[in-house]
Amino acid sequence: MKAYHLNSQGGAGHLVQVDVGKPEPAAGEVRIRIEAASLNYRDLITLDRAGQSGLNGRVPLSDGAGVVDAIGPDVAQWQVGDRVAASFFRDWISGPFKSSYVPSSLGGNTTDGMLAEYVVLPANALVAVPPHLSTVEAATLPCAGVTAWHGLITRGKMSKGDTLLVQGTGGVALFGLQFAAALGARAIVISSSDEKLARAKALGGSILINYRDTPEWDAAVMKATDGEGATHILELGGPGTYDRSLRSVASGGKIVQIGVLTGFGPKPDLARLQWENADIIGVTVGSVEHFRTMNRFLSEHAIHPIVDRTYGFEDAREAYAHLRSGSHFGKIVVKL
Repeated sequence: MKAYHLNSQGGAGHLVQVDVGKPEPAAGEVRIRIEAASLNYRDLITLDRAGQSGLNGRVPLSDGAGVVDAIGPDVAQWQVGDRVAASFFRDWISGPFKSSYVPSSLGGNTTDGMLAEYVVLPANALVAVPPHLSTVEAATLPCAGVTAWHGLITRGKMSKGDTLLVQGTGGVALFGLQFAAALGARAIVISSSDEKLARAKALGGSILINYRDTPEWDAAVMKATDGEGATHILELGGPGTYDRSLRSVASGGKIVQIGVLTGFGPKPDLARLQWENADIIGVTVGSVEHFRTMNRFLSEHAIHPIVDRTYGFEDAREAYAHLRSGSHFGKIVVKL
């Protein structure tokens, strides 16, 4: 079969296509014929570290979906032909997070990912693809969708009447926007592109702020909400946005901390968090149980993920380059 490996000697991009043996499922495992895999910002960080931490030879990408192709012994819940997606953390099935789950993250330091024609995984690490979604759409769910769901719904308890602030129009942001619209929450979207803001409005964004035109977007958020602020904030930017998020959060509100898009840098002043009795919720994706619960919500509300562009398997490097450009709206998918 064909697969991609990270390789520090692989020239520009550190990504090489290889021919390797097709894996066979052992007891409790299934083999998936991958039909689509999607990219996340984490994949750029991993690619740029290809020569570190034993990443040479690692199959990248955490997110993928396909069809069950073969079943090992002692597997009762899946049949050949079932459409499935894999959970980001292979070993986090349910219950609270444990640090021991970290090595099982697909496409990370120690566990191969989904950018291959066939992948073998434990049967209990998989979820069924919602019937109303294509496999391409399902491939966008494991990281971005589950992250937004876990942070905003499972732990953030976002509901009708709340106000959500999302930063940008990437995968996590748009999933959050779609969840808010389905629940009847108000959504504030900040972006540097008027075109992207117009598209976000069509998805349910009601307050739109171009942060290039309005650098002090936190003040604009407070003005637009009559001084109340946002009850929920998807904090995707990192050091470049955190202080403004703190100034935008409502009393008793929740900042769902996810991203480092502006890099790692100075720590924010958290004093306002205490004054406003607000919370920070740290989120790194979620469990299989979170994934299944989210999928039921997607089906109930007929939500379709936003796919910006699809690339062929031979064009995986171009998919990475498109993600790095930051010009995308929604998810970028490699179709096998």
